[in-house]
Amino acid sequence: MSKKLLLQPYSSKNLQLKNRVIMAPMTRSRANNKGNIPTDELHGIYYEQRASAGLIITEGAQVSKEAVGYIHTPGIYTKAQVEGWKKVTKRVHDKGGKIFIQLWHVGRISHPDFHNGELPVAPSAINPNRKSYTPDGFKDTVTPREMTQTDIDSTIQDFVNAGKNALEAGFDGVEVHSSNGYLFHQFFTNCSNTRTDSYGGSIENNARFFFETLDAMKTAMPEQKIGVRFNPSLHSAMAGITIDAETIPTFEYIIKKLNAYDLAYVHLSEPFSDVSEVPHAVTGIAKHFRPLYNGTLMINTDFTFEKGNAVLEANEADLVAFGKPYISNPDLVARFEHGISLSDWDAETFYTTGEKGFLDYPNANI
Repeated sequence: MSKKLLLQPYSSKNLQLKNRVIMAPMTRSRANNKGNIPTDELHGIYYEQRASAGLIITEGAQVSKEAVGYIHTPGIYTKAQVEGWKKVTKRVHDKGGKIFIQLWHVGRISHPDFHNGELPVAPSAINPNRKSYTPDGFKDTVTPREMTQTDIDSTIQDFVNAGKNALEAGFDGVEVHSSNGYLFHQFFTNCSNTRTDSYGGSIENNARFFFETLDAMKTAMPEQKIGVRFNPSLHSAMAGITIDAETIPTFEYIIKKLNAYDLAYVHLSEPFSDVSEVPHAVTGIAKHFRPLYNGTLMINTDFTFEKGNAVLEANEADLVAFGKPYISNPDLVARFEHGISLSDWDAETFYTTGEKGFLDYPNANI
């Protein structure tokens, strides 16, 4: 019997992968040092252990001090951070793996505790009414400061610089985190964007900041090394985002427009929560958006080996990203190949510090 599609190589104009099992980006909060620097003894080993994935996408790395919104998350905006990531990429490449870094700005989900008392920025001054994970524990979010044109321009440059830094650090590419209720997603949705300038008030305007960023990045690095991530049916689960009649049309507009770009991939998430009773939501994201995009499409959220193969065999996606299974199964590809049951993860250690729950999950005896 031939290998299941998940285990077969994938080759496109811009991606050559040894299998279609992708390690999804996941915040792990292990950069608990003054400079938010990834370390060889933690991050290096963690990603090296998982280098059998077709592609690793790292945890979100903030593109500037202003972009941070969670404790102990690594950055990609200082020389020391770049040097730290160089050790990570070398380990992965030495094991025959490929690795992209996710570029991140959390927008209004941050807290003044991260910004010397200054307000976090967002498209509009609307409090998401959620919790922010600060150095002093969870605190209520605040009403953010509406971004000025200067803020927007400087943030675009932050993403450009982060892309350059990523290449210097040895990454095979970057993923722009335009998903999960963070800054770009906040611009996409009317519940968080009530602007009346050129960055709000219409589908095209809501998407403008994202495309201006993408256009700037591709002048500074090969666009073939850029991936992008979206969560079209996110509803209330994160960042106070809610779906309205323009939400799905906005993402349809974005995905169609991306056909004019030569990207590495588009990464979509299936709904994080049950949206079957939510007006205007789409329950099957891969199936809905596959006909709209001509390039490589990646899908994630709660996939098993069987479900992953099924979505590939139905030609609804090209690649499948796995999140939590990769936390507790560094040898996930081998387990899939040999039909070995998966180890359970310990959710209590997802966002703690140190090796426990990070480096101590064993490989299967094969």
